[in-house]
Amino acid sequence: MYLALLVIFLQCSEICTQKRVFTFNAVHIEVQPSAKVENGAPMSIICHADISKSTDFNLQHNITIFKDGKLVFMSVSGKGDARYEVPMARSSHTGDYQCAVEAGGKIKHSDSLHVWVTGMTKPILIAEKKEVFEGEVVKLRCELPEEVPPLYFVFQKMKVNSTPKQKLQEELYRNFSVVEFPVDEGDDILQFDCFGKRRVRFEFETSLTSNKTLITVKEPFIKPTLHIKPSSNITEGKEIRFECSTVVAKMRDIEIILLRNKTILSSVRDQTTLKYSAVATLEDSGEYLCKVEEGKASKTTTHNVVVTELFPKPILTASMNELDEHKELTLSCSIKDFQNASFSILRKHSSRDILLRNSRNLTMRASVNDTGSYICKAEVNRIVKESKPVTIRVYAPVSMPSISVFSGLPEVVLGRPLNLTCCLMMGTPPITFTFYKGNKNKKKIVTNNTCAAFLDKDIRQNDKGQYKCGAKNHHSSGMKTSKVLNITVIVPIRNTSLGSVPYGVVEDGRETTFLCSVEEGSWPIHFRIFRKMDRDILLFERSEHADRVVWQKKEMSRQDTGTYYCIASNRANVSAKSHPITINVILASWQKGVITAFVLIPIAGVMILAVWWFWCKKKNAKGPSMEMSRSALATNSTSEKLSRQHNDGDYYSGSGYIEDGENHMKSTDENKGPDLESAEVEYTEVEVSTLDPHRAPVQKGTETVYSEIRKANNENTGAS
Repeated sequence: MYLALLVIFLQCSEICTQKRVFTFNAVHIEVQPSAKVENGAPMSIICHADISKSTDFNLQHNITIFKDGKLVFMSVSGKGDARYEVPMARSSHTGDYQCAVEAGGKIKHSDSLHVWVTGMTKPILIAEKKEVFEGEVVKLRCELPEEVPPLYFVFQKMKVNSTPKQKLQEELYRNFSVVEFPVDEGDDILQFDCFGKRRVRFEFETSLTSNKTLITVKEPFIKPTLHIKPSSNITEGKEIRFECSTVVAKMRDIEIILLRNKTILSSVRDQTTLKYSAVATLEDSGEYLCKVEEGKASKTTTHNVVVTELFPKPILTASMNELDEHKELTLSCSIKDFQNASFSILRKHSSRDILLRNSRNLTMRASVNDTGSYICKAEVNRIVKESKPVTIRVYAPVSMPSISVFSGLPEVVLGRPLNLTCCLMMGTPPITFTFYKGNKNKKKIVTNNTCAAFLDKDIRQNDKGQYKCGAKNHHSSGMKTSKVLNITVIVPIRNTSLGSVPYGVVEDGRETTFLCSVEEGSWPIHFRIFRKMDRDILLFERSEHADRVVWQKKEMSRQDTGTYYCIASNRANVSAKSHPITINVILASWQKGVITAFVLIPIAGVMILAVWWFWCKKKNAKGPSMEMSRSALATNSTSEKLSRQHNDGDYYSGSGYIEDGENHMKSTDENKGPDLESAEVEYTEVEVSTLDPHRAPVQKGTETVYSEIRKANNENTGAS
């Protein structure tokens, strides 16, 4: 029964589950009345979900609306529609809208819809003050209520019959902006307004213009007046007076300044009047400006003044501008078409001018110290005018020049430049120096010295080195020439080599000769011979007026074995090093003989003792052999005798082995043991006398009997 109920329950659950199936077909978003809404009008954003269901059942919908990705509205209902009401649209509502519907674990988004609220709120302009003084500033605040930044604010300053001045301000984080406008000279009634801008996608939208604000400008002081007396026909020598005045509303840091051609002549502070006077000169002509300042406010008045010339500038002339010393010089001062003037002649100096004479003319005997600039002055009615300066040069003759090498010594290293100087004891610059090298010459002008330098880079080995110089100035004496300077060209050392006799191998105690030579180099040459060690040792040094040097080392020892090299240098201060050579010191012949004697004599003695011992051993071994030979001979003689008797007396002497002796030797060998197995056979010649001459034919001679003697390896055994 329970099983049946369970089956029925499961089937019912499956049927119920099948009845609650749904799916999203689409989600739509729309704006009413349209996607483009005027500022201030109502606006509705509607989100609608199109859903298909298996049966009609209640489904909870979570509907959310987003603007530019930010949540602005949320609704939960059993319907598939939601409405977001905006009663008064503002520009801040402009943006991209999208809605999302979530139901039963499923979610669906609509497409994005752009809504544009056209128009902006009218801005509000507020001024900090309604009345300001010239030189002050007007502070303004422009606000766009209910607008959202970023925003742009444009402020405008307007006055009668002039173009408006604008200021643009960008505000990224607030909906208002504050600016300051300066109040300039001449401003009286000013009008200000502002408007706003914002960027909508790729274009700007502009608001209406704000309210107009009027600002009244008050003068802190009036425009100054400038009075000049006399006002016209101003001639040099007359007094000219200036008066600059103004009227101020309040005495507060007022300053009056008088300028001529932008040069300040006079000024006063906290006063309403400035007075200035001077004796008119031609330089007083120009534009005069009276300027009144207080803080940032300033007003000016200008006036042009022309001063008539009373007399022209004097002219100074000289009998000659360049002359020899001790000659006569005349200076004259004059004014064209004018005679009634007081003249004076002066010499210009860095600190002050030196008066020479109050006269129109000056004659003097010139010296070198009179070189300089001269002027003359003329005075009429307290007006002093100065002539243009005249330069006078007085020349002393040049002395005989001397030429020398800058380094001091009259020599130069081949390949290096030669620095020469040509100097004078006396002579007024500018001086023209001429350097000569053989037939070549080069000129050099010196304006403030009595010496000149010359650099010769073309130095060759075969140069004769004959140099001289000449000098002259504007003196009438002409050029003077120095004595000839002979220069020695020093050739640097090149290709140093070291040799020795004998070379390579030297006997101990023998003399060795070292030869250090160079292929090229100027004399004297300094030679040094070294032995290469951990710290090289100087063995020999000498300076020679030759391209080689010889050094003899009297006795070489075994300690002198090693590597040698030499270094050569001369006045070129360039050292040249040879390739190293290696010398090996060996034993001398007599040393070898002594060593041989000490070694071979003991060896020879040992050998002689060995030979003597061996001879003694051999002699001892011959004794038994001789006895056996004699016994055998006696037996053979008897037999032969009998045989000869049977053979008609014929006699034969031969060789044979003696059995007894052989047996004896064999027994001896057997006693010696295995050491005798390697014995050698030795043959000994024995002289044997003939038997009874009466029984045999007469015969003399030596017959050879061969006996076998075994030479033992073990001498001690043989000796026993």
